[in-house]
Amino acid sequence: MTATRRTALKTLLAGAAVAPQLAHAAHAEPKWARGIEGQRKADLGNGTFLNPILAGDHPDPTILKDGDDYYMTFSSFLSYPGVIIWHSQDLVNWQPIGPALSKPLGSIWAMDLIKHNGRYFIYIPAGTSIYVIWADHIKGPWSDPVDLKIEGAIDPGHAVGEDGKRYLFVNGVRRIQLTDDGLATVGTLEKVYEPWRYPQDWVVEMFAPEGPKLLKRGEWFYLVLAVGGTSGPPTSHMVIAARSRSIHGPWENHPQNPLVRTQSAEEKWWSRGHATLVEGPAGDWWMVYHGYENGYRTLGRQCLLEPIEWTSDGWFKAKGGDLSAPLPMPKKGKAVQHNFAKSDDFQTLRFGVQWSFFNPGPDEMKRVQHTRGALAVKGKGTSPIDSSPLTFITGDRAYEATITLDIGADAEGGLLLHYNERAYVGIGFTQAHMKTFAHSQEQSWMREKMEVSTVHIRVKNDRHIVTFHYSLDGKEWKQHPWQMEVSGLHHNVFGGFLSLQPGIYSAGAGTVKMRDFRYRALA
Repeated sequence: MTATRRTALKTLLAGAAVAPQLAHAAHAEPKWARGIEGQRKADLGNGTFLNPILAGDHPDPTILKDGDDYYMTFSSFLSYPGVIIWHSQDLVNWQPIGPALSKPLGSIWAMDLIKHNGRYFIYIPAGTSIYVIWADHIKGPWSDPVDLKIEGAIDPGHAVGEDGKRYLFVNGVRRIQLTDDGLATVGTLEKVYEPWRYPQDWVVEMFAPEGPKLLKRGEWFYLVLAVGGTSGPPTSHMVIAARSRSIHGPWENHPQNPLVRTQSAEEKWWSRGHATLVEGPAGDWWMVYHGYENGYRTLGRQCLLEPIEWTSDGWFKAKGGDLSAPLPMPKKGKAVQHNFAKSDDFQTLRFGVQWSFFNPGPDEMKRVQHTRGALAVKGKGTSPIDSSPLTFITGDRAYEATITLDIGADAEGGLLLHYNERAYVGIGFTQAHMKTFAHSQEQSWMREKMEVSTVHIRVKNDRHIVTFHYSLDGKEWKQHPWQMEVSGLHHNVFGGFLSLQPGIYSAGAGTVKMRDFRYRALA
């Protein structure tokens, strides 16, 4: 080890004891967050709720009202199994049903979940095309993906015109007709609407008209979409609307556009947009959309709910303000159990509800052997970069996670905070060494000889300050000497529209067995 490296290591060891105290001073919470830290369940139990309704990375929500039930799914990008469908009866409390898609298609972007003539459809942009899957029951089984061969388009929004024909609207805003069964297209994409434009001096990312969602109410078709860009400056994204008496136009812009927009970086929610309108259980109306939490872009775009009011002129307006304060619960709904516990004893297989592979190959599940109490994952690649780690979404600003790993011969495994292959931190173990990953690569100067067969690893993410501990016997824990700061591991730096997630990797030629995963939110 060079003198420079020895000095750096001594500095890390000396600084480890004081970093937690510095963390809170460096990440002081704004006034709107005080008193609610750790409250990540929307329903406050007093007739009100506090956004988000689903914390963590739940972007581009598409919502379906089906009788007394609501179903919702979100962009899942490179996580498979993906397209997790969630169920609610009050719009605030949500329970996962399971994944609708297991076959990797590429990065899954904003979808549309609809029901037509008793059948469920999900229109899915992935890779260079738009696909559709269908099912006769919301719980599946879902069909294999059908390639609609719509190239150069994203963000499909399904609509049925006054002519009874089915259409997909996409970013642009463009439109293509579907066959009556919804499984093929008729004709080609055509431009149908030039969206409202904001003043030129507004601070936004780009114009980017996207996420068209359509609703027929009374004599009007309403077209709701986003402009301004979904990331970039906090004031970028916004919700606008237009209407027409015909699916074929002409479209009239809402006189109060934009209906929703983050006005200042001081607000709690940044880049609010990509909305869908939905009728509540009592006949009132709401919007679901996404936004980044101020100071926590690492959590991804979170799912937000806002009441709207229909006005006498046939338009609607948003009533939730900046969403920093509690709002009245939707009336007459029934609460389901919200979300699910993130700890996992591996007694059941929770792929597609909790765990997913990041950027997997077509046969990734063949790596997995599940026995009650353990998950054995055959190694892939040589490091976290190419191993398709197992990850899951978290919505907590501060949390702690612990895993027990049995490291097989010629195997390497460890615990990560993972954004993508270019953005992660963590520690890993072979049977002979401990490795340290920072700045998205192994810090080979910190590699330490260590005889390992079973290792217990803990990660603490305290508002972006990350500390790792490890134990070889489950009793005596050692703090890893390098504490890290990860607030920059998000889309504006690394692209991809993802979130920073706890992850477990298995690399090399051997197998890593995972046991006793424990997760808890911290105040």
